[in-house]
Amino acid sequence: MNPQKQLVILTGMSGSGKSMALNTFEDLDFYCIDNLPPNLILQTVDLWTPPREPQDVAIVADIRAGQFFDELNEICRSIRTNPPQHFARPVVLFLDASDSELIKRFKETRRKHPLVTAKRGISEAILLERKMLDDLKENADKIIDTTNLEPEHLRRLIRDFFGPENAQERLMIAVVSFGFKHGMPLDADLVFDVRFLANPFWVPRLKNLNGTHPDVAQYVLSDPLTEPLLEKLFDLTEFSIPQYIREGKAYLTIAIGCTGGKHRSVVIANELARFLSSANYVVRVEHRDLYQARGQTDARPTTI
Repeated sequence: MNPQKQLVILTGMSGSGKSMALNTFEDLDFYCIDNLPPNLILQTVDLWTPPREPQDVAIVADIRAGQFFDELNEICRSIRTNPPQHFARPVVLFLDASDSELIKRFKETRRKHPLVTAKRGISEAILLERKMLDDLKENADKIIDTTNLEPEHLRRLIRDFFGPENAQERLMIAVVSFGFKHGMPLDADLVFDVRFLANPFWVPRLKNLNGTHPDVAQYVLSDPLTEPLLEKLFDLTEFSIPQYIREGKAYLTIAIGCTGGKHRSVVIANELARFLSSANYVVRVEHRDLYQARGQTDARPTTI
């Protein structure tokens, strides 16, 4: 019997996909509880004491807790400092999405936002919820931005991060390429701008390819500025990642941005992911904005 089970506190913005995430945890054989009042979390987890066999647990606690919500941040802090018996250090997973996407989802589903009232519309409710969740998001172990995620992509992320093969306490690193014109990733811990590199977009034979194509990669890597950039990027991550591990961080998202997210950022993200993988880190690489373009190669997230 493995005493070190996973305990996940799932929270985040209303409409960000928490119900779908919880269903995925259930598929992973977690014991799942939705909308639990925060002050009952510790009592609930303490149910798994002998002779009951410990099991992985996922609990959704969010703004629906109403008058009990204010206790959530302190309780999350407490259980991470003193993990319950039989559980590894609990993980606070925060799901987020852009305001415009949240509004769109509520309009499509006709579900009522928990903070909407006769005097407060959907936009004001989302703004208020963001303010109320600010500290939780700041202290979350992992943030997933679901703005541009298809349902299966979210399910895949949950499986990648919390599946049985990843239950051990290791830092999991996501290297994400993106385009600044599509907005920065909401879940980024570190952001690097590579728009100063030569842009394949202005080369006719490369314009309609993307950074996963060998010709585009060769073009970007042949820029005289690329080698010193990679040297400094490798050096910085090599120095900083052990510090994140020492502080107990379980998930790290490194975002590499260029203008459209199709050429330069893709190449640099792939190079960084390969470097980190060679250093024996668990690395996922995701090219977020390849999905934005017609005729571009569909580059799915992978574990390297």
